[in-house]
Amino acid sequence: MHGSHPSPPRLSTVEMLARLIGFDTTSRHSNLALIDFIRGWLDAHAVPYRVSHDATGGKANLHAVIGPVGPGGIALSGHVDTVPVDGQAWSSDPFVLRRQDGKLYARGACDMKGFVAACLSAVPDLQARKLVRPVHLFITCDEEVGCFGAQRLIEDLAQSGLKPALCVVGEPSMMKPILAHKGKLDLRVRVRGRPGHSSEPDKGVNAVFAAAEAITHIAAEARRIAREGPFEDGFDPPHTTVHVGTVSGGTILNIIPEHAEFVMEWRAIPGDDVRARLAALRAHVAATIEPAMHAVDPGTGFSYEVLVDMPGMALPADHELATLVKHLTGSNSAGKVSYGTEGGYYQEAGIPTIICGPGDIAQAHKPDEFVTVAQLDACEAFIRRLVDRLAT
Repeated sequence: MHGSHPSPPRLSTVEMLARLIGFDTTSRHSNLALIDFIRGWLDAHAVPYRVSHDATGGKANLHAVIGPVGPGGIALSGHVDTVPVDGQAWSSDPFVLRRQDGKLYARGACDMKGFVAACLSAVPDLQARKLVRPVHLFITCDEEVGCFGAQRLIEDLAQSGLKPALCVVGEPSMMKPILAHKGKLDLRVRVRGRPGHSSEPDKGVNAVFAAAEAITHIAAEARRIAREGPFEDGFDPPHTTVHVGTVSGGTILNIIPEHAEFVMEWRAIPGDDVRARLAALRAHVAATIEPAMHAVDPGTGFSYEVLVDMPGMALPADHELATLVKHLTGSNSAGKVSYGTEGGYYQEAGIPTIICGPGDIAQAHKPDEFVTVAQLDACEAFIRRLVDRLAT
């Protein structure tokens, strides 16, 4: 852990957000300049922290501990990578915070540098208090491309022994508690055929045809799940979904295509086993599509690459964290969402987790993304009330 003691500065949440926005932390870029800025802020307030890097060394997570340095307490977690702005029509520079009519426009303002800014702005006040239980700040990279930063941070928790007892992930939820989200498995399917002239189709193996047969089966499965379930109330839609997003293959029309590929996903309600669904897809292909391919050329067939395997999240409605966050936000109910977050990984690591953060998820990833000042104000108040209840 690191720390030093210059005279502590202060920044409002909006001022802090403007600083964070100024770093282009699109997932394809390094985030080290932003992490260095945060380290300087924490050093100025004598807050100790750990840094964990990705395999390239070009990106990092940060785990800070305010109060007694040890396990327990609560974590406030946010990612600082963003999706690209390429091809989007922005009304102003997406990396300069623009304030207009109570809204703050910039890439990442909503998803989710607004929450991170509120946490960092609160550091001086939290550090000045005599906390009896720690408040952990998790700041992660690579959420938008597979939650790889959170997975690396969890590895570091195992090394440090500084695992919090509870966690709030500040993804945009309009400051309403979210108890559950779907899991997600992304899969690349490659098909290897046998080339030949299109006038002699029986002498080759058409990889595009084989891929199309598999996709037809996947589409039928999607319709069957929508019709038969299993179902879970609160999700929209209330069942696991299956989707093929890209497909490619072949070279020119008069050559039997040797290669084809498609990328697909399952978004699964908690409790639905997507690994079993993947196994069922492989079994179907092996039984109904590959035998005819192998009869022509045993070297043909399908291969599968899991790109993302994101666990779902489900906090029991009667859990102390659910009750507390509902009380602190004034919400009578708690929701469920179909998008994924880092929360599933924290829960899988044994940290009960809830989602609650400023802004509307409908703004995420869009041009002219914004968060309202009122939402940031509500987030600031929530953080202080949460610390009042859990750490003092």
